[in-house]
Amino acid sequence: MPLTQPMQYRRLGRSGLQVSELSLGSWVTYHNQVDISAAVEMMAAARDAGINFFDNAEVYALGKSEEIMGQVFQKLGWARHSYIVSTKFYWGLEREGVTVNFQNTLNRKYLMQAIDGSLKRMQLDFIDLVYCHRPDPHTPIEETVWAMSDMITQGKALYWGTSEWSAADIRAAYDIADRHHLHKPVMEQPQYHLFHRQRVEKEYARLYEDIGLGLTTWSPLASGLLTGKYRSGIPEGSRASLESMSWMRDQLQDKAKNEAVTQLEAIARELGCTLAQLAIAWINRNPHVSTVILGASRLSQLQDNLGALAVTPKLTPELIKRIDDITSPLAA
Repeated sequence: MPLTQPMQYRRLGRSGLQVSELSLGSWVTYHNQVDISAAVEMMAAARDAGINFFDNAEVYALGKSEEIMGQVFQKLGWARHSYIVSTKFYWGLEREGVTVNFQNTLNRKYLMQAIDGSLKRMQLDFIDLVYCHRPDPHTPIEETVWAMSDMITQGKALYWGTSEWSAADIRAAYDIADRHHLHKPVMEQPQYHLFHRQRVEKEYARLYEDIGLGLTTWSPLASGLLTGKYRSGIPEGSRASLESMSWMRDQLQDKAKNEAVTQLEAIARELGCTLAQLAIAWINRNPHVSTVILGASRLSQLQDNLGALAVTPKLTPELIKRIDDITSPLAA
């Protein structure tokens, strides 16, 4: 299905920042599957389609993903006000020698140095969105909140949030920031797709109204499961064929979920769209989602995914029920 629907922009939670309803991420792909020339091609195409948000993380390809994205910004020469870029902190880059305070932490020392490293790799003066990539049970949330707030006060970042935090921890961070008049967490980046729904739809339910939480969701296609390409095994060149991603092979070949994907294919045919477009449109119609982060290893994938914009308004309540009847019994 060709791209016929214009990109819409949504506020990031209760903030004034507007992000494109679809965005482009770099997990797994940049450096591993996508070199600088392919990244330039895809990011330029994404921008032409109206995407203004590009997602990254310090740990992606151990800093190489940030470097590639930074080089793309330099090559394309976009005005800095015209795009939004993110990064995320927690795992660190140290893999040998002394890793204490520089791996699996959200302590102040690590965070203050991590932002400087990301700025250097991305060749930027500031990063729009910074996330605590995972919760750190060994660092007081108050210490992390102060560090993230100071990052913004120093002008190195504009908004901060979390990724895969519990609702209780997000609320605790918000309340600490509110009590001390600090910059509050604005957004959360959770996994969200047809087979992974409970956190977004149930656990976070009160946070949307109570604190205005925005969502920048990842893995809309369940790492490719929802494209149907894993129904006959692991295709060569796919994400799961990478040795670094071998841990996900069993879940991608789950028999029950792949049978559900085959049932979804009938609905996609009725709509004249691909399975991927249907899966992305299903997420995009959720009013609590500020943006759906797409991943692509080649331009044709990105172009196909963008076709989800035209599918979203076609998802009637009757179709949503049919989709839910197929997938919700298998969803976590």
